[in-house]
Amino acid sequence: MSDTKFKPVEEQLAYLKKGAAEIIPEADLKARLENSLKTGKPLRAYLGVDPTAPDIHLGHTVVLRKLKHFQDLGHTAIFLIGDFSAMIGDPTGQSETRPPLTREQVDVNAQTYLAQVSKLLDPQKTEVRYNSEWLDKLSSYDVVRLCGHYRLARMLEREDFRSRLENKQPISVHELLYPLLTAYDAVVLKSDVEIGATEQKFNLLVHRDIQREYGVPSEVALTMPILVGLDGQRKMSKSLGNYIGITEPPQEMFGKLMSIPDDLMWTYYELLTDLSHEEILAHKKRVESGELHPREAKEGLAIRIVDSFHGLGAGYSAEGTVILPSASNPGKKAAEEFKRVYRDRLAPTEMDEIRVRRVPGGLMFSRQESINVVEQTTIPLPSGLIKWSKLLADLGQVSSTSEAERVIKQNGFEVNGQQVVDPASKLNVDLPNSYEVRFGKKKFLRIIVE
Repeated sequence: MSDTKFKPVEEQLAYLKKGAAEIIPEADLKARLENSLKTGKPLRAYLGVDPTAPDIHLGHTVVLRKLKHFQDLGHTAIFLIGDFSAMIGDPTGQSETRPPLTREQVDVNAQTYLAQVSKLLDPQKTEVRYNSEWLDKLSSYDVVRLCGHYRLARMLEREDFRSRLENKQPISVHELLYPLLTAYDAVVLKSDVEIGATEQKFNLLVHRDIQREYGVPSEVALTMPILVGLDGQRKMSKSLGNYIGITEPPQEMFGKLMSIPDDLMWTYYELLTDLSHEEILAHKKRVESGELHPREAKEGLAIRIVDSFHGLGAGYSAEGTVILPSASNPGKKAAEEFKRVYRDRLAPTEMDEIRVRRVPGGLMFSRQESINVVEQTTIPLPSGLIKWSKLLADLGQVSSTSEAERVIKQNGFEVNGQQVVDPASKLNVDLPNSYEVRFGKKKFLRIIVE
């Protein structure tokens, strides 16, 4: 029995349905919420995540936020780390068998996930589980019994497998085991609700069936849409380079959000903020009527998202206490910096700083954080003059000297606010000076010659 005072069912249901793609079956979720309100017992909602990569981006947070919504309403949020299932690999969306991960890789990624997830979930109120707790202990008999509860024909109905069969691409037997083993997670957890992306629908339906086979009431499957990435076309993915990491600095996160297509921002509002559907619709109508400029609406979105990860209430410490924000609002500060750089074409107030010092036979570059040198490189340089293009290449700001020269010719290079168009222009490193450099549209650097 819980002391939590639950909100009225219709209010809870409206909050949980926001942004959801599908609830299977919705009537069952409503019935469970009614029973929860009557008995005072919270629902058990879980999200299973395989730590196959170390970083979490905004696309991952769509389902995490929905788990947080259950937590906000007083229900039990279970964050399941698939440390066992990650070594098999989810076949969903895969056109070929994916290489298995080692236990060591999975363990490292799992720890990183936990640290990042605490930006959204209160660790003191989150039940964190690892499916190796029970899957490691299954005997051969247990696995055979589990397989006996599902038909091969149904398994091969899933689009991923069917497509690979039609194209004569191999399917490994262990891939068929994946949805069955993760279904056993739901059996052990006795979950009322499982959250997943729309592409996980097949797996979630298998989980419901297997729960029933083991005498556990079938959970409700709640699916969330896939977040489209910065290109406005494909799903957000690190491999596609169209992602925003949740640990990225505020200014970088803000700048990326401002780059999304205007029509995509309403989906971001729906899936990445806690504004109600009615509030979002009101914003959209103001834009359509001309009362609010799309850029201003996008700026408001970017500020909200930056603040959710860097501002007030942006996560918890390891002890579960709220991490207090900095004195200045990070979202607003990032917005001001964005305007300074891209509207007023001024150098950012903060930029990478590299110190250049003459040493016998060459130059020594050092990048510093506070008083500590974190990176140091020495290159040969017989004279005191060096081409800007070579310097930029040696500093790692561009792939090659020729690439730097190309950008300079295309008016993409400024020194102390003055455009430099001659690719042969040089810097005298024997004269102490400080330079604020813009290279391309987004790279800024302060070079101090000592």
